[in-house]
Amino acid sequence: MIITDTHTHLYSDAFDDDRHAVIERAISQNVSRFFIPAIDSETTKAMLKLETDFPEHVFLMMGLHPTSVKENYKDELKHVEDLLSQRHFYAVGEIGIDLYWDQSTLDIQIEAFKRQIELAKHYDLPIVIHCREAFDEIFAVLEEMKGDKLFGIFHCFTGTLEQAHKAISYNMKLGIGGVATFKNGKIDQFLKDIDLQHIVLETDAPYLAPKPYRGKRNESAYLTKVLEKLSAIYSVSEEKIAEITTQNSKDIFGI
Repeated sequence: MIITDTHTHLYSDAFDDDRHAVIERAISQNVSRFFIPAIDSETTKAMLKLETDFPEHVFLMMGLHPTSVKENYKDELKHVEDLLSQRHFYAVGEIGIDLYWDQSTLDIQIEAFKRQIELAKHYDLPIVIHCREAFDEIFAVLEEMKGDKLFGIFHCFTGTLEQAHKAISYNMKLGIGGVATFKNGKIDQFLKDIDLQHIVLETDAPYLAPKPYRGKRNESAYLTKVLEKLSAIYSVSEEKIAEITTQNSKDIFGI
């Protein structure tokens, strides 16, 4: 069985003391494919080192996270453009809109989001979307830029069934992680109405640890708890969930 974590920040300083042990622990639990989202230029060096240390397991994205869209965002976008022109990445991400932390940057967040979608289309890459309290704004951008070359993952999906169908209509898979195991997570109530072909697994480690680890540091090995929950929701084996979601990740990332 191969389990794919489509979104994990393994370069985070939360793992500085035991990063290799965390990765080896995940691999021992059959979580052996790690897709690594970018945040901003400050994380690039750590991401590249992670790939060097685990070349058969680590696959990198490049992008500017919406909470890093600040006064210097044009310089940060130039960094993204430069890196994408120099080597292969498996997605442009994570990108999007976040209105939880700062609503004053909405205009430049939208500008950065659109520019990075254009880059993804140029390089025939998927996008990985970060959305926090910004479904309407995200969907407005996707509607404007929809087309055959627009595809990817709606990371950490926490919306409604209606929003799930809308995201899928824009060629997006839904990234499902620890929230599906939360008592008040809500998405577990309608996931069975979403075909598994539209689902990929993720941890967003070190954030959003699933039950029974909620509130603690998340790690990729805990993806087995999400797998367990989805197996119960869909009434199919964990092996089948792993097989389908890993294939979905291959369809998106091309590897």
